[in-house]
Amino acid sequence: MDSRSSSDGRNSTPDSPSSTFSSSSAVHRALQLIQSDDQDSKLQGAQEIRRLTKTSQRCRRQLSDSVGPLVSMLRVCDSPESHESALLALLNLAVKDETNKIKIVEAGALEPIITFLQSQSCNLQECATAALLTLSASAINKPVIGASGAIPLLVEILRHGAPQAKVDSVMALSNLSTHPANLSIILEAKPIPSIVSLLKPCKKSSKTAEKCCALIESLVGFDEGRAALTSEEGGVLAVIEVLENGSLQSREHAVSALLTMCQSDRCRYREAILKDGVIPGLLELTVQGTPKSQTKAHTLLRLLRDSPYPRSDLQADTLENIVCNIISQIDSDDQSNKAKKMLAEMVQVSMEQSLRHLQQRALVCTSTDLPISTCTSEVSLK
Repeated sequence: MDSRSSSDGRNSTPDSPSSTFSSSSAVHRALQLIQSDDQDSKLQGAQEIRRLTKTSQRCRRQLSDSVGPLVSMLRVCDSPESHESALLALLNLAVKDETNKIKIVEAGALEPIITFLQSQSCNLQECATAALLTLSASAINKPVIGASGAIPLLVEILRHGAPQAKVDSVMALSNLSTHPANLSIILEAKPIPSIVSLLKPCKKSSKTAEKCCALIESLVGFDEGRAALTSEEGGVLAVIEVLENGSLQSREHAVSALLTMCQSDRCRYREAILKDGVIPGLLELTVQGTPKSQTKAHTLLRLLRDSPYPRSDLQADTLENIVCNIISQIDSDDQSNKAKKMLAEMVQVSMEQSLRHLQQRALVCTSTDLPISTCTSEVSLK
């Protein structure tokens, strides 16, 4: 099966001009084969369509008329080989092609695809899951897929499927979760233990970790999701590990999930978040995260301190004071020492950034007509 790297699940490359003429004749032949009444010809046509559309966006457009016959193969043919070939052809047709995605669903592909999700054939189950991953990238398809009964089956594959099917399943669920009406359906299927099981061993900077955290971020917006994450052993810790070691986007999802939990019920979730050592990662995020991550990390740190209320003017509400207050309440020496070290490093980074800012201001200042002495005195006052 082709490698997957986007919300569609596949890579795509543009056509070279030299291939245009030969591909046109191949497209014509593939359409003739797939529209034939002979089953062997249909199978050959599906395999040709899969090959032609693997990397060519032009062929995906030219072969759009093959969608109907391919969906018919899913419904009518009895051969697992025919089902798999038709699914893979449809999958490639849908990659980075919104029109084909919608057309495939409108042609009635969801019913047989859902049947294949329950197949005893691992290959067919994987193909069906990959197809849903690609089709779910379309905003038009998301409510239709959600209403089709596919979500509980995707969660079941996330629990018991083959490794690649589990990854495709969580990515499909993440796509579907961006349609609000689908969230309650996903929650009812109780996916969080399986999401955590997939997240724990995976590389925290991977696309899989990003989609797991994006899905968790959506689900902890509900009390059932928050309760499920905190009751799952290592659930909060797995999110914190992404906050520390994930990609920039993953870390943003992770801090958003933790902040949502703490904002929903600080008394209930503060200890669960603190005990797994979130402070070092949050400190790093206040300096090195995206602007949104930095803001959310600051907000979460304020919520995690002993008192959620602002301090008096005598004790300024600075990040250092907030963190020192939290550190003083941490029982574990290892966590406390790590947080103190991280705070010192954060202050050092902040000082270096301030110095660079001053140097840049000095350069800008000296490039103007102002006397150099004026610039020097301004910098020295900082």
